Amino acid sequence: MKSILIKDTTKEEREQIIKESLDCGGGCENCSSCWLGGGSPFELYQTYIDGEKEIAEINREYNARYQRGN
Repeated sequence: MKSILIKDTTKEEREQIIKESLDCGGGCENCSSCWLGGGSPFELYQTYIDGEKEIAEINREYNARYQRGN
């Protein structure tokens, strides 16, 4: 499996990783982003696509917010 880390991917590859992982365009994978107040999952992961934050960091922040009820 190819690395999904920012240092190992291009912006285009990161966009494709998010599209394939979430598959919101072709069918919902029930990531819960929309109905838990996270908004569009593509917006949620935009900082990863832009090379600013790793997916794991975004997920940790999102989970912490959800657990606090914010």
